Amino acid sequence: MVGWRASGSLRQDLALDALEMAIWARQDTCLGGLVHHSDRGSQYLSIRYTERLQEAGGVCSVGSRGDSYDNALAETIIGLFKAELIRNRGPWRNLNEVEYGTLEWIDWFNHRRLLEPIGCVPPAEFEANYWIRETRGNTDGLKQPSLR
Repeated sequence: MVGWRASGSLRQDLALDALEMAIWARQDTCLGGLVHHSDRGSQYLSIRYTERLQEAGGVCSVGSRGDSYDNALAETIIGLFKAELIRNRGPWRNLNEVEYGTLEWIDWFNHRRLLEPIGCVPPAEFEANYWIRETRGNTDGLKQPSLR
């Protein structure tokens, strides 16, 4: 997870702010060929959002209506986030608490959580190893950069 934003409402800038964070975090890597998977929420289909994603070298993938496969990974991570952080550490007094809690959880998830599907290593370590292999010409693992 490289881009996120907390808000009290689902405004268009919510998704755009998260995208900008992800683009900033990836400024040292190529975003060409990036596929951003999301649901059909209007904030992800807005002209400003899709234009900015395209400028960064990415494309939207929202799948077909009623098709959950395109967004399955995101929904799984959101479920973990809600179960492990939001419900476990609540009730939250304000949005600032949620933002700080989210920052801590994402840092833990990316840098310390061991994920079995990727070899029992944290996602950040897996990605670093991927880019090392990519520069050596060995492309086992991920095929495209990801915002998730």
